[in-house]
Amino acid sequence: MITVDLEVPRRVLAVGAHPDDVEFGCGATLAKWSEAGADVQLCVCTDGSKGTWDATQEVAALVARREGEQRSAAGALGASAVHFLRYVDGELTEDLGTRAALCAVIREVKPDVVLTHDPWKVERIHPDHRIAGTLTIDAIVAARDPHFFPEQELAPHRPSTLLLFEASKVTHVERVQHHIERKIVALLHHRSQWQSTMGIDADPEREQSEFAQRLVDRAQAEGIRAGVRAAEAFRRVEGL
Repeated sequence: MITVDLEVPRRVLAVGAHPDDVEFGCGATLAKWSEAGADVQLCVCTDGSKGTWDATQEVAALVARREGEQRSAAGALGASAVHFLRYVDGELTEDLGTRAALCAVIREVKPDVVLTHDPWKVERIHPDHRIAGTLTIDAIVAARDPHFFPEQELAPHRPSTLLLFEASKVTHVERVQHHIERKIVALLHHRSQWQSTMGIDADPEREQSEFAQRLVDRAQAEGIRAGVRAAEAFRRVEGL
């Protein structure tokens, strides 16, 4: 059974492994909810320092550029804040220190809904995506229980719903036919990723249009499974 559309949450936290992951995974949903009055915040686990094909790129400059792009993209979605954990791109680990850092963000934001990568996606290649999903799930468990990380001096918090994007098993969709354009605009703020991730290089005007059409086509395909015009798809987890 596939459910359609949650009630608009009051507070939302979307967790991505890298700058731009949240926009790809749930950008239109976040734009829809922020427009409806939700407080939307993002958390980015790594610094994005591997995100270029240019071997001569100075790493510190790339990290700074990607943070700036992420802030601009978040603004395009209507997000109120971005939390940067700044772990090294490609080297994210699920240890207690990393879990504590994300636990603190969850306790500070107090989200009703958390969104992140599905760590159980079949044939997942990138380790950061897999680990970010597992890390978020583990941090939700820690955030809800007072004896985890009491030194944080933050009240425990239990989200009500977890939505996992990039899911192999889809159990929920959000209708986004009126918000897909904001997702596209947000993603195009990640200009450092045009060549490597979006296929925008030799003919930017044409290739931007083609990239946008691919996103529209994907949303329409996801909508078909639930009988709606366009959607973003998730694995839905309740009873957190």
